[in-house]
Amino acid sequence: MTTLTPALTDLAILLRPGDDVVVATRDLQSGATVLHDGEPLTLAQSVPRGHKLAVRAVPAGAQVRKYGQSIGLATRDIAVGDHVHTHNLGMDDTAREHEFGTARVHLPAPDGPPRTFQGYRRGDGRWGTRNYIGILTSVNCSASSAKLIADQFRGPLLDAYPHVDGVMALTHQSGCGLVPASEGAQIMMRTLRGYAAHPNFAGLLVLGLGCEMLPAQSLLDGLDLAPDKVVRTLVIQESGGIRKTVRAGVEAITEMLPAIDALRREPAPVSELVLGMNCGGSDGYSGITANPALGHASDLLVAHGGATILAETPEVFGAEHLLTRRAVSEEVGQALLRRIDWWQSYAAHGGGSLDNNPSPGNKAGGLTTILEKSLGAVAKGGSAELAAVYEYAERVTAKGFTFMDTPGYDPVSVTGIVAGGSTVVVFTTGRGSVLGCKPTPSIKVSTNTEMYLRMAEDIDLNAGRIVDGTATITEVGEEIFEKVIAVASGEPTVSEELDLGQDEFIPWQLGTVT
Repeated sequence: MTTLTPALTDLAILLRPGDDVVVATRDLQSGATVLHDGEPLTLAQSVPRGHKLAVRAVPAGAQVRKYGQSIGLATRDIAVGDHVHTHNLGMDDTAREHEFGTARVHLPAPDGPPRTFQGYRRGDGRWGTRNYIGILTSVNCSASSAKLIADQFRGPLLDAYPHVDGVMALTHQSGCGLVPASEGAQIMMRTLRGYAAHPNFAGLLVLGLGCEMLPAQSLLDGLDLAPDKVVRTLVIQESGGIRKTVRAGVEAITEMLPAIDALRREPAPVSELVLGMNCGGSDGYSGITANPALGHASDLLVAHGGATILAETPEVFGAEHLLTRRAVSEEVGQALLRRIDWWQSYAAHGGGSLDNNPSPGNKAGGLTTILEKSLGAVAKGGSAELAAVYEYAERVTAKGFTFMDTPGYDPVSVTGIVAGGSTVVVFTTGRGSVLGCKPTPSIKVSTNTEMYLRMAEDIDLNAGRIVDGTATITEVGEEIFEKVIAVASGEPTVSEELDLGQDEFIPWQLGTVT
């Protein structure tokens, strides 16, 4: 009986013609023979699913190419059939050439009537996708009091107010001991004020201690809040301590509930949506399935006049040249490069480098260098031109595809995006992230079917079907776009069903603490 030799194309994906590696779509065993370009190729080592197999010989010191780009330098001779990973692939520090606006794409207007979602109209002209009451703390010293207040509104108490999505405490580890004019203090202030003004909060209780460097009232001074947002302020030292403050806080929120519950959703153009895009627990499929599918969804929303936000600056390092080519101006492209430069100096000052990323989990999933990870991560941004670059937690006002400077650590990154005004987040994951981000709903998309089946109760949509061959990037991208509209209109995500997202409010802490 003759055994047919399988074709490599049935077992792995070649992403670009001329790439030196393919990505295995199943576990490949050492010694197995496959056909590549009509010739037998024998595997020198086993290659796990999602990892890279060499289909071209690469001498030590030469670039290894994937996505048509360098993902690193061979640290030893790589032969055809070798497993390519940390044992034979290292960082490529070759300077990249940066062009500005040379690859701008004008997205065609969408077919059909304008799309809408069901949202909450706010008095400042913005639209919310949720109807929360927030308890915003100016300092960590008021965190426990805020949680005590919020806990009183868990369970049956809110059943009488079905149009109030919840009461959440926004607590953090800072607010005092900061140099007020420092970069760290400014980032913290920007984050807290961004949440205070967020359209997903219809009501706000600002809670302070009374002696902190960032006093409660400073979070509101000069802030352009929606005129219909219900706002109250409490200071623990002035209210007579924790018990009295908690009672007063519960009373204040109880008084807010009827008016906030009376608000109703109404049709809004999808151009009013602000979509935040993030990835975490990435694997070798992230840049092949979920991220490019999300990129297609981003392009669809941009074509409809909406705004999308890509973030995680350390995870675009090595692919930033692809973004600068899409910048609407050299000024926008240079703004991104300045943030990359800042991160390189910041990492060096801490005794590291940006190639300290990927994480151990990323590497177990098949990612080897930050270059490889970044090339997959920027796929979330689709093909639209880069309209603007924002600092961490800065209010996003531009329409179109934008970038925000954030760390790569998921909850810190998403906190900045939400502070910037994101009203829906799509989060892609290959290893299994379980992040929520109140008051903004988080849609989680898996990169592979195996993980989706294992964690189906934590994932909203499976993009692994792309590599399975049962769906295309375009089809899954359209599904994500429709899911964004449905969730923006009130459909709960799995993280919301589990009531996740309060503890994931983690502002970026930076600067001197005294």
